[in-house]
Amino acid sequence: MVGLICLVASQPIQAQCTAKNEAFKSGEHVMYDLYFNWKFIWKKVGLASLTTNATTYHSQPAYRFNLLSVGSKQTDFFFRMRDTLTCYVSEKLEPLYFRKAAEEGKRHTVDEAWFSYSDGVSHVKQRRTWHEPLREPQEMEYSDSRCIFDMLSILAQARSYDSKDYKIGEKILFPMATGRKVEEQTLIYRGKENIKANNDTTYRCLVFSFVEYKKGKEKEVITFFVSDDKNHLPIRLDMYLNFGSAKAYLKSVRGNRYPMTSIVAK
Repeated sequence: MVGLICLVASQPIQAQCTAKNEAFKSGEHVMYDLYFNWKFIWKKVGLASLTTNATTYHSQPAYRFNLLSVGSKQTDFFFRMRDTLTCYVSEKLEPLYFRKAAEEGKRHTVDEAWFSYSDGVSHVKQRRTWHEPLREPQEMEYSDSRCIFDMLSILAQARSYDSKDYKIGEKILFPMATGRKVEEQTLIYRGKENIKANNDTTYRCLVFSFVEYKKGKEKEVITFFVSDDKNHLPIRLDMYLNFGSAKAYLKSVRGNRYPMTSIVAK
């Protein structure tokens, strides 16, 4: 579900890190079913939840986002997955803090990022720690004249952007902190498509591709299908992994700020 968070940037990312929240409210709760392709068979392997709540960070009003991904007991036999992502943003959606605790197979890591701002420059301090007690933490610092995002704060801002003027094939570029380093990310707007979710509802969606470039060739990593309404909710994710492919389908949503006007059939 890490890909869930890179999605939906609907206009080029500017140096200004503040934005007006136009898409969500405190109390929003979204559930997803996770599937993996096993020898040409799509099998349900777990659940994911994304929650949004008003809170405080260093005594200032803020939003907290939590993304939890949990594999089922059946799939634990093959591959254990317990991922928890948390981020704080200001009321103006500035990234403040990010944490990812990941238990994936035998690997158990915690990635953290702290964001600060001065003289029009964004700064981030990052640290990765391992479950192994003798392994030293990995730390780094980075600054950029552009706003630096993490996996969840980019979602918080991008959901409020207006995609009306977007052209098919247009690219969105932004730097993202992963907990170990800052990477340049690329999203490509593909157009619109009707997508059926796991709640027996079909939605009109905006389609985005998260891509990588290796040796000059473009490689699709994740395809995002996002509701074409003011909520800009992720409806489906198609993930192309090194060891197979996976999908995440919207199962339920409550506490959404606006009616789901992207629904085309129920």
